Formats: sequence, structure tokens, C-alpha cells
Amino acid sequence: MRSLPLPLALTARLSPVVVLAAAGWALSSGPFAATPAAEDQRTQKSGDESSKAPATAAVSKTYAAAPAPCGSLGSKSIKALVPGAKTAGKEIPSTDSTLRRTCSWNALKGYDYRWLDVSFEITKSDEAAQKSYQERVADRSGGGDVPGIGDAGYSVVNLTTEDKQETREGMVLVRVSNALVSITYSGSDFESKKAPDTDEINKGAIKAAREAVAALEDGQTG
Repeated sequence: MRSLPLPLALTARLSPVVVLAAAGWALSSGPFAATPAAEDQRTQKSGDESSKAPATAAVSKTYAAAPAPCGSLGSKSIKALVPGAKTAGKEIPSTDSTLRRTCSWNALKGYDYRWLDVSFEITKSDEAAQKSYQERVADRSGGGDVPGIGDAGYSVVNLTTEDKQETREGMVLVRVSNALVSITYSGSDFESKKAPDTDEINKGAIKAAREAVAALEDGQTG
């Protein structure tokens, strides 16, 4: 009876999110003599200082917290993308679950192995999300835009080989206002040692991304 090679170790890379808090200040005035002239001078001076003080308006954020990632995909989609996996998924511990949350599904059915990660990350502003999006796309060159999803979408598929075993991994990154949605979807066949074709992995990752983005926009939490 032949023995099966163990599944490849697929490690989720969680980049900690650093939140910079904006510092504010209050203007205060010292005591003045209780005379009408002094009161007039204090009122006028206070008005002048207020008009010259810089404005510290709070940045408006569409999304304040990351939704529950394990509830972002329907059970039908999970069964189709990761046959044999528990539909509940497993949430990966985060340094700050308010800002970043990731859920993972993986299973070996027969000789076919599939792995799926769905991650939500909340940034401090649309501009911060856009900058992070552009940097990540630049780091994963060779892919293409995904139209009709969020404010911007990008997908890329790569093939790796280790000990003659192929693994094909697809990544989809989507920016929605100040939120980033990231999908990682990979597969291997441990009998043929071949990987699923590019189209299967790419379409699967994009399908998961569209569903996850819809969950974010609908405010779904589980």
C-alpha cells in the first residue's frame, strides 16, 4: 500500500498593522483682571487665536473594524473551493483583531489538497489603503487587474515546485475605501504531483474575493 506525501507547509504571513494616533491640543488662557476692558481684550484675542489655530478635523472612515472573516463566505462556496473542509473555518490569531482578521480553510480529499485564506485589513484612511494596495501590487508583479470589484482589484497566480511536487497559488487583493480584502488560494495533486491549472486557481480566488467584498460592504459579521 503506497504512502502519500505529507501536504506542503503553507504559512500565512500576517503583517502587523501599526495605527498612528493623531495628537490634539487645547488652547487655554490664563486669568485676567475682572474689568470690562480686560474682558474685551481677552474676547478679541481669543477670537483671533481661534481663527489662526490649525484645524484638526477627524478623518472619516467608511470601515472602522474588520468583519468576522470565517462568516464572509457561504458554505456552498467553501465546499466548492475546498472540498472536504469544515465550513466553519479557523480564524488565525491577530495582533489586533479590530484592524486585521484572517480565516483559513484547508483539506485533503483523496489526493487533492486545497488551501484558502480570507483576510480583512482596516487602515486609517482611504489614502493609507490605496498606498498599501499599490505597494503590495508592485511586490506581486505579473498579474492583472480584476474589473468590477471594490475600488481596485488585482490578481496574480504563481507556480512553485518542491521535491517534484507542484503547487499553484493565486492571490487577489481588493481595496474598498479604507479596507483591504486579501485572498490566497492554492492547490496540489499528491498523486500526479501536478498543480491545478492557472484558470481554476485564478477563478476560485476571484470568486472568493467577490463574496468577501460583498460581505464587507453588507456589514456581514458571521
